[in-house]
Amino acid sequence: MRHFMILIYARLIENFRHLLLKYESTIKFLYLPGIMPFRSFNAKIRAYSEFIHARNSVPGYREFLRNHGFGIPSFSGLVPNIAEIPITDKNSYVKLFTMKDRCVGGEVPSRGVVIDESSGSSGQATNWIRSNHERETNAQFIKFGIKKLFGEEPLFILNAFALGPWATGMNISMSCVDFATVKSIGPDRAKIENTLRNFGTDHKYVIMGYPPFLKSMVDHSDIVWSQYDVSFIFGGESMSEGMRDYLLSKGIKKIYSSFGASDLELNIAAENDFTISLRRLIRSNPLLAKEMLQFPGALPMVFQYNPSDFFIESTTDGELVITLCRPGYIAPKIRYNIHDRGHTMDIEKLFEIMDSLGISRDSIETPATDLPLLLHYGRADMTVSFFGSNISPNDIQELICSDENLMNRIHSFCMKIDEDQNGTKNLHVMLECMFEQTIDLELEPTFKDYFFDKLTLINQDFREAKRMMSSSDQLIISILGYGKGHFAENDIRIKSKYIA
Repeated sequence: MRHFMILIYARLIENFRHLLLKYESTIKFLYLPGIMPFRSFNAKIRAYSEFIHARNSVPGYREFLRNHGFGIPSFSGLVPNIAEIPITDKNSYVKLFTMKDRCVGGEVPSRGVVIDESSGSSGQATNWIRSNHERETNAQFIKFGIKKLFGEEPLFILNAFALGPWATGMNISMSCVDFATVKSIGPDRAKIENTLRNFGTDHKYVIMGYPPFLKSMVDHSDIVWSQYDVSFIFGGESMSEGMRDYLLSKGIKKIYSSFGASDLELNIAAENDFTISLRRLIRSNPLLAKEMLQFPGALPMVFQYNPSDFFIESTTDGELVITLCRPGYIAPKIRYNIHDRGHTMDIEKLFEIMDSLGISRDSIETPATDLPLLLHYGRADMTVSFFGSNISPNDIQELICSDENLMNRIHSFCMKIDEDQNGTKNLHVMLECMFEQTIDLELEPTFKDYFFDKLTLINQDFREAKRMMSSSDQLIISILGYGKGHFAENDIRIKSKYIA
């Protein structure tokens, strides 16, 4: 009986939500403060409803459950125990079943779908399918989110993401064309500069792209950015507060990041003025950082998300498990582990922590909604382990962005663990210089000490690791020219490869 009551309730909620989505003026009611208990309940109900739908209509998922000997989760009162449902991921689900078997009805529709693929930065690219319905729904929320960040003034959006088969390419352009002037340029600095010059300073520009490309564009352009109204929206990878400070100092007006995944959805969570102010407060207050953060190293990104759309959990290892709760996905994802490290936190819990530490709530921007926080630390497998310390690309980026000299000279980096014939492990960081910049190789020993001393300030585990080393020779810095050595294989169209 509870099973059928919940499915009926989920249908009623979805019908009501559909009415709110019909009009731009009513979408805001989905974000009203003060209804988090209702959202939390709905999140589990909608996740359960999508689980039942996938179990009944997706052949691959039905077989996946059969292989795990699973039927339906138990209930605690009226709430289903979603955590009992087996976790899926790319290896255990996507790679084992064809795209057809992962689609509703066991068929790939012959029209109204878009196929895109992940960048393949961690291996072979994977194809993903999106229907008209899910793209249109996501476009509604992208429009609402961008308008909340930048206001109702007309926008000129320059899409600097890769425009090939990747999810961030034409899908982003198609999502924005109904509410803004859009030019799909791709990661081409010269074309972006020409566009700004041709259309002049009267427009409100928003440039979207990967952080390394947009920073490189600012560094090497002769555009006087302060003369234009240009803002950035980053995606694809994290951005340090040092990078944000640097770009703002160059004349960029606003900078926001968005979190999505090709496997799931393009716009799962996003920054706003409140989350940015909170992240900066965490950066400046070690006591708050100690209470809020669960992993050592560089600051996580801090986003807000709607749990009624994306039910987010964390594994015991701290990896994010996400269920797509919106109906209408052609290839549903139930408890899907994207192998990113992170955790969630309610706004009320944040304020409890701040109050207990005597931190005024006026220290941060007032949140416009009480949607929960998502603290995102990056890829779980994008780390190198050295004497028990896990060092991530975020740590190295934070180090570089905290020093103006390094910021102006280093274009990119990569790290790896070398092991000699005696089994001694060495931490090897390769730095790629800017186009025409150099770092005096004769200063490398001093520079190496400086670099790794800075890393100890960012990553406490590395501080302990340094004490266990038998020799400082186990820390290696290689300084390479632009596009040389390992960096010759970089493709500016996709996310950078920070682990060799």
